[in-house]
Formats: sequence, structure tokens, C-alpha cells
Amino acid sequence: MKLTEEQLEEFDEKGYLFLPGLFSKSEAAALKSAASEIYASDREEIWREKSGVPRIAFAAHTYNEAHRMLGAHPRLVEPIMQILGEQVYMHQYKINAKAAFDGDIWQWHQDFGTWHRDDGMPEARAMNISVFLDEVTAANGPLLFIPGSHKKGVVEAGHDLETTSYPLWTLDRQSVLELANEGGVVAPTGAPGSVLLFHGNLVHASPPNISPWDRVIVYLSLCAVSNHITKHTRKPWIAHRDFTPIVPLADDCLSNLAERSASRSAAE
Repeated sequence: MKLTEEQLEEFDEKGYLFLPGLFSKSEAAALKSAASEIYASDREEIWREKSGVPRIAFAAHTYNEAHRMLGAHPRLVEPIMQILGEQVYMHQYKINAKAAFDGDIWQWHQDFGTWHRDDGMPEARAMNISVFLDEVTAANGPLLFIPGSHKKGVVEAGHDLETTSYPLWTLDRQSVLELANEGGVVAPTGAPGSVLLFHGNLVHASPPNISPWDRVIVYLSLCAVSNHITKHTRKPWIAHRDFTPIVPLADDCLSNLAERSASRSAAE
């Protein structure tokens, strides 16, 4: 899959690109079912909120078939290779479960800031992809972006170890205010199967989910192979140390899996 010139220009200007309905409802449903099974398991890769509900499932592409396929899906990998101009590897894969009523915040931050400080990633030649597995609405904790903030480079940040169960390099209020006054704040919403591509330096956050509806999103962080990390301070299932280039799978891999799952369910 290739992005158009217009899409590339939009990404360069805003720092993100929204692709509604990139995956079908059945593909998204297969991924959501797999995520539910993962959250119900007892693995060290699964972190939970203070209430006990799941917050993150790391590295699911290494132990679940549906998410393995998503991690090498051409609709995701090929556009990032196009933007970065080279092959990519999986720096991080996580399924964020912003559970109904109990999903906690993600503070204002830049992902590359964390990758650079904690993992020794040399340059911002890495990008995020988010895949909606639930309907994302204004009510259930959508992503908040500050358009154009990726052009500011790495903004000064402090290491927040207390606000949530996940340590994060976060921006102070004055920095966020100045950036938002310049670029505004947007909250892309959409149906399951929708996809967001966004720059590693794009300033973003998400509010708590106090709605009665879950909001599960998969995040893939793909890095240029030549830009791999140089520090191994975090767990290998948080910041991966396998820099092998991803080989994209067939475009119908997930749809075929969804069809097989549906057939098994019907037979049972």
C-alpha cells in the first residue's frame, strides 16, 4: 500500500494522517477477540491500572497469531517504509486497553522523547501507527493531538513515575499551552478498523475513559533499521532488540484468519 502525494503532504504538515476504515469490521473484530484473550491471561507483559483492569499488553505480536499478522501487515508497514525511505523493524508493539469507567489518562508527551532518553534511539526516524479495535468517540478517551507540534523537535520533559502505572517523559503545562495555542488540539474519532499514522515527535495525550464503553487501540512503533536503539535499559518486550527488517505479509492474511475463526465458531 502506498500513500498519495496529497497524503504525504498532509502528514508532513500536521504530523499525523487518519485513514478511516483501513481494516474491515471482521478484521478488527478478530483482533479485538484476540486482545480480550490476551488481557485475560497472566503474563508479565500485561500491565494493569490501579483498579486491576488491563492498561497495556506489550509485544502481543510475539505470542498471538492475529497480532503477529497485524505487526507485519502491508497496509501498515509499507506506508512507514515509504515515509522513512528504508526498511523498518518493530521497536514496540502494545495493545492499550482504556477500559470503560476505569481507563486512566496518558499525559501529554512525545514518544520519541522516551525512545531517545530511555532507549538511545539516535534520531526521530520512527513512527507510530494506531489501529482502532473499538469505536473511538469523544466520550471514551480518544487520542488528542497538537497538529504541527512534531516540527518543534524534542521538547523538554520531566520523568513522571507517579501519575499512572506507566512511567512517561511528560511535558509541563506551559509547554502544552504554548503549543496548543499555536496548533490547536484535535481528537480523531472513528469506527473499528480505522488507523492513525503519527510522527514520533507529535505531542499527544488521552483523557481518562469514564464512559461505559471500552476503547482498545493497538499501537505499533516502527523504526528505520539504520536508526535502531543503542541502550537496553528497558525490558526487551517493551523496547525490542531484534532489528530484523519486517517482511510484509499478504494483504488478505487477517481477513483469511477472520474467516477461519468465523467458520470454527459456526461449526461449534
